Order: sequence, then C-alpha cells, then structure tokens
Amino acid sequence: MLTYFARTASSAQRKRWIGSATVDQGFDDRDGMIWFDGALRPWRETNVHVLTHAMHYASAVFEGQRAYGGEIFALSQHSERLINSARILGFEIPWSREQIDAACRETLAASGLRDAYMRPLAWRGSEQMGVAAPKSKIHLAIAAWEWGAYFGAEALAKGLKLEIAPWRRPAPFTAPTASKAAGLYMICTMSKHHASDHGYDDALMLDWRGQVAEATGANVFFVKDGALHTPVPDCFLDGITRRTVMGLARARGVEVIERAIWPEELEQFEQCFLTGSAAEVVPVGSVGPWRFEVGALTQQLMSDYAATVRGHVLNR
Repeated sequence: MLTYFARTASSAQRKRWIGSATVDQGFDDRDGMIWFDGALRPWRETNVHVLTHAMHYASAVFEGQRAYGGEIFALSQHSERLINSARILGFEIPWSREQIDAACRETLAASGLRDAYMRPLAWRGSEQMGVAAPKSKIHLAIAAWEWGAYFGAEALAKGLKLEIAPWRRPAPFTAPTASKAAGLYMICTMSKHHASDHGYDDALMLDWRGQVAEATGANVFFVKDGALHTPVPDCFLDGITRRTVMGLARARGVEVIERAIWPEELEQFEQCFLTGSAAEVVPVGSVGPWRFEVGALTQQLMSDYAATVRGHVLNR
C-alpha cells in the first residue's frame, strides 16, 4: 500500500497519510496563517460560504508549488499559470503576477517553514448562484504546509505500481484542458481511488483517443534506447516540472521526443517515471502488465532535479 507523508506547520502536530484516505487531522483544523484576499488570517478562520459558486460549479483554479530552502521554485511561472488558468475559465484574478508572487513569499515566511508545499487557489464567490455568475467576487487564498515526498521512500527505490485508469482525459474541445482547473481533477480523484482500491499506487490516464496522457497528478516519461519519450500535452497540462526535466535531459545530451504514445507501445520501453511539483521525479516500476526498471537515466534525472530545485537557492 502506498504511504506518503504530510505534516502541518506546527512541529508538534505531525501527520501521516496512508493510502488514499487515512488521516488523523483535517486541513481545516491547524495552527498557522493563510493568505486570504490580501491579508494573512488565522488558519481556522479562512472559511467560505456553502453557497460559494466554485463549490457548486467548479469555478476555481489552483497551483501546486514547492519551496526549497526558503525559496519557492519557479514561483513566477506558477503565478502566471494561475492567472492564465482563471482567464481560460472566464474570470480575472484581481492581483497581478508580482502581487501573487509577493503574497506567496509572505505566506511562506509566516509559516516558519524552509521546505514546504504551497497551494494558491482562486475562485468565484457566493454573490450569485446559477451556472452563470459574472458578478461574483473573485477570491484568492494561499496556504503552505510541510510535505515530504508525495510518494514514500519505498516507491522511490522500487518504482510505483500503476494501473490503467478507468477514466480518460477529455478532448480540448470539450473541456478547458489548458487550465489547471479544479473541475478537471474530478476524474483524477476517481481514478486514484479506483487504483488504491485495487492495490495500486496511482493510475495512468489515457486521453479521449486512447493514447497515453499522464498520471492522475503528474506527467509521464518513458525511456527507450537512451532517449526520453513523452506524450504531447494537447489535452493535459504541460507541467512546469515536466519542462524542467526535459531541459535537464537535453543539457545532458539526451534526446527528448514528444509524440503520440499508444498503450501497446509500453512493452517496448525500458524505464518510466512521473514528474510534478508535488511528486517531483518518481520512478514507475509497472503500469498494468508492463514492467520497467529503475534505471540509470531515471536516477540521474531524479538527482539532477533535486539539485536544481535547491541549487537555485545556492546560486541566486
């Protein structure tokens, strides 16, 4: 069973997540501060009304980003993507990229953490109810908490066990697939729960055409004959970590091939790994019946990524 860890901002309140649902402390009852609509507020007081539009119609966008050594990696890229995600959904966040960057740094400083996971979230409020809500107030909140490896140490050594998800990524003409929109993660939650219920760590999602897309919260790469192969992100996010890892591979002279990948090709690949701000770089040991080694290139890119996210602090 997959084990991963999340810890609160209070060192006295340690927390373990086991599998997909076992928790001993909710995210609503914690010490600390959350940046909420322009100011830091006590964690337990950052609440919204039950008739908030985003709760009923998924009019929310978010980011997941990590801080290393007191600096937030690729912060401006994340803030810019948050703004663009909101615009795709038809609303404007009333804070600039520079202001969001500053608010994230303020939140991290208030947390007292050096290494942290951060969650900026923007959403339509409760002023209007119904499918259309053009006059609803737009809110922004930012939280930070201590979060170790998204997947446990055993997974980093042996590789994740993935199943093929029962749900598929939608076509870009049926959903705002270029936006990091909360509503698009409904099928990810369903697929992740299905995987956990069947003894897997995560799920590999196909797209509406039946091509390989991504995992439930991370992009996917494969290795064959020393080259990296990864799906074209035409119906899912072109992740910031994805692009970082591609740059690291090319810097080492590794060929990176973005192309359509069909499930039946998986038996030809030697290695597989996932990338994401939460997951970072994590090897995959199997996808359904197909097996992969935790090989030298995967291990090298894991090491390079770890050095990069901390090196930007040392070399700034």
